[in-house]
This record gives sequence, structure tokens and C-alpha cells, in this order.
Amino acid sequence: MQQTRTIILFLIVCCIACRAKAQKPPEPLLLSAYQDRVKAVWAAQILGAMLGWPFEHKAASVSWIDHLSDTITHAPVDDDWYYEMVALRAFEQYGIDMSVQQLGKQWLQNAAGSWGSSEQARLLMLRGIMPPDCGHPRYNKLWHTIGPQFSSELYGMLAPGLPNVAGSLARKYTHINGYAEGADGGVFVAGLVSLGFTEKDTRTIVRKAAQLIHPASPYRQCLDMVIRLAAAGKSAPEVFSAIEKRWRIEYPASNNAVANGGIVAACVWFGNGSFLKTVNLAFQAADFTDADCNAASAGAVVAAMHGMSALPAGMVRQLGDRIIGRQLGGVILTPAVNESIAQLAARTTAIGLQLLKNKGMVIAGSRIKLIAEPVHTQPAELFRLEALTRFWNPEWKLRNPGFGGAGGGMPGLRGITYLEDSVLATYPRDEVKGVLLTRTITLNGQKELRLSVGVDSMRAWRCMVFINNYKKFDQLMEGPASGRGWKTIKIDLTEFAHQQVTIRIYQRVLIPGKVSGNAYWKDLVIQ
Repeated sequence: MQQTRTIILFLIVCCIACRAKAQKPPEPLLLSAYQDRVKAVWAAQILGAMLGWPFEHKAASVSWIDHLSDTITHAPVDDDWYYEMVALRAFEQYGIDMSVQQLGKQWLQNAAGSWGSSEQARLLMLRGIMPPDCGHPRYNKLWHTIGPQFSSELYGMLAPGLPNVAGSLARKYTHINGYAEGADGGVFVAGLVSLGFTEKDTRTIVRKAAQLIHPASPYRQCLDMVIRLAAAGKSAPEVFSAIEKRWRIEYPASNNAVANGGIVAACVWFGNGSFLKTVNLAFQAADFTDADCNAASAGAVVAAMHGMSALPAGMVRQLGDRIIGRQLGGVILTPAVNESIAQLAARTTAIGLQLLKNKGMVIAGSRIKLIAEPVHTQPAELFRLEALTRFWNPEWKLRNPGFGGAGGGMPGLRGITYLEDSVLATYPRDEVKGVLLTRTITLNGQKELRLSVGVDSMRAWRCMVFINNYKKFDQLMEGPASGRGWKTIKIDLTEFAHQQVTIRIYQRVLIPGKVSGNAYWKDLVIQ
């Protein structure tokens, strides 16, 4: 009995010791170290992206990349850091509690939004559709892509060692250009950078940042797969291959958030805190990825961990402490950019200190006393493409829609499912099955099914209509030489009067000799 009591007492003491260790606050962050690491995060993003531009949406690297072109004397403005510069201006203009609507005003003031979901957001805001709506799937057809992910390092910089705060900021503000998987990417990257200021092990950083995302999210499921495989001893190439095989099938565009987010996680995990190793993993990960953005995000974590000393000094000097540019793509920036990276870092630090004080951190002299916080999983933010009919025509159910989407200007992606005002655009996830729109109804006086369908120039798809098991329509829809063509289809329902019928309308896309494309559904009326 005495031996049993001794064992129990020993176990209790061990539990208390473990709990005390778990709750031990992180070491104070020196103000000088905070400033140095913030500057490093800005510089790491820039260097990672610039080194990665030759591989962005192109064949992957098979060589070690460790230098910039000798002709580079400054950092050109790029969306990878411009949207963060605009967000910093918004914090300075509106304060640390600014709304996402105020961030939208800053985007319009500075002409942010050149490509992808960010371009969609800017164009929507110009039409009067403001945040958070301009990032929602109801309006933004590229809500699931990488825009929020590559512009959320700022939120980690503003909340060093506070991943929940960083993740909350990212969730709130990335709704300007993303939702669900798209916003999850922003939360994950913000968490990675925040944890980089206090954690010393890259595996721990990845594990903890992943916990910010709800397990029901496809983004979290991708991260869990990365962690499981890496922890089981799989190599970096094996993990990258698994990411691409599982998640690029679901999200085929090269700028999707989920597969690229998995690559970022693996780069941080296997990079072991080395900047050049981390970014080279991003360049080598897989063909036709968003390699520059992935390198920028993963490299930023190394910078948050180690500061400027982790970055190649020669390349840092080549940046000349300047970011310069007057346009991104075809968008003229207002005003043109000509800024000091060091000053950008100082301004970021100033906002960060305001935020830290607001969150109860004590800043005593040259030290920031951080409070340890366990990572809390955010509530699930999920969206299924099938749900688009809620906003279009809730009487119909959508089956087997696919993502697709534009990616790095790559031509040939055949379709994408989204809403365009009152028009539903569809393309199948499974090209064999095609897309299905279905509805079950008892006909009480309705005599006709009328649908207005469209097809893009030089594209084609086959429209098939079944009433119960009877095929009532089967015709090829071919686009005109230019623009979008429309056709009105009318199906006589009189033979089914007073019956309950199941109506099935298919978009089939495997058509010999034709280039398949989106189907557009304007009206679907039973009258």
C-alpha cells in the first residue's frame, strides 16, 4: 500500500511539473531583436520571391539557387509584399482595431489587387461590393486561391509569439480577398510567422500553426497529412509528391491555397531554420506551383526565428534598402512605391508594439514580456461549391462541381465553378461524370422547363436533360468565334402532368475533337 501511495504521489508531482513547464512564459523578447526580426521578415519575403520567380507556375528547379542577378540594385514592388504594405498603411490610418471595410478603402486608395482573388476583390469593390463580401464565394470566384496566404506574414509580425492573435487578425482581414480554404492559408502563415519569434524548432512551429485551422477544413487536412508523413520519416520529396497527388487533383490551379499551403508547411518542417535550404525546397517541390510565394512565406518563418543574420548578406545588400515600382501588371499604383525596407520594418514594429500593449503585454525598457498562450483552434469556416445554388436558385441541387481557376496566367484551364451575378458557371470535378443540376417536383399545372445556357468562345460542352429516366434533350453547345454564346432550351412537360418527377440536367465535357469549357446557366424555370 505504501508503495502504491509513493507511485501516485510521484505521478502527481510529475503532472504538476509538466503543467508548470507547459505554462512557463516564453523568454522576454528584446525590442532590438523584435525590430531586427521584423526587418528580416520583410527582406526574406522579398528575397524568397525574387529567387523563386524563374519557377513561378513553371517547371521546378533541380539546382541549388543561392544568388540574385548581378543587375539587381533594389526590390521591385510585387503583390507578395505590396498588399502587406497597404495593410500597414491602413493600420496607421485607422488604428489597430480597423475594420475589414476600412482595409478595403485603403486597397482602393492604393490600387491594390492585380491578379487572382485580389484582382477580383478590387474589381468587386469598384462595383460597390465591399469587404467581406468581395472575398466571399458568392462574389469572388477565386476565393480558394493563394492571395490571402502570401499577404499574411504582416499579421504574424504584428503579434510575435501570439499565434491566436495573429490568426484572428488574418481571419478578419483576409476576408477582403478570400474565404474558407483561402482565408485558412492566411491564418496558417500568420501563425507560422508569429510562432517563429518564440519557438526554436521548425517542426513545433508547423504543428502549432496547423492547430489554428479547424480539422474539418481541407486546408487542415492537407497540413495533417504533411505532418503525419514527415513525422513518420518520409523525405521532403516524398511529402511534396503526396501533397500534389492528393490535393492538386482537388484544386488543379497552380495558385490554389491548399496544395501550396502544404508545400509551405513541408518547406518549414524540412528547412530546419536555414533560409537557403527552406526556399530551395520551395523551388524544388513540384512543377507548376506558386513557387515564389511559397518560398516567401516559408523563408519569412526562418527570418522570424533568427533575424537578419539568417539571410545572405550579399543579397540583402543588393536590395539597396529600397522597394520601387509604379505598377503591378496593368494596374497603376497610387501612389507609386519608393520606400525604405528599414523604415517599413520600423513602422511595422511601431504598430506591433501598440497591438502588444493592447493585448496586455508588458513592455519594460528594452524588453517585451510575452505571455505564453496555448494555440486555440478557430471555428470552422467551410464552403462547398455545391452551396452556390443557395445564392443562385435554391430549388436546384448542384452535384460534382470542380474548382479549377486561373493560375499565373496559364492558359488551357478549361473551367471553374463560380457565380457571376445571376449566372452560375460550372465545370466538373470529375470529367467522366460531368456536372449535374437536379430537382424533384410534383407538376401541378407546370407545362414547360425552360433553361438559358451559355458557352465560351471556341469551347464546347454537351447538355443532356432527363425527366425521370427519359432523355428529353441531348445537344452539343458550341461557343461562337468571340464572346459568349447563349441558347434557350424548352422541354415540354405536359406528358408528366400531376406526377412527381426528378429532373436531371447534365454538363458533359468529354467531347471528341472539341475543347471543353464552362457551362453557364442563366435561367432554370419550370412554368
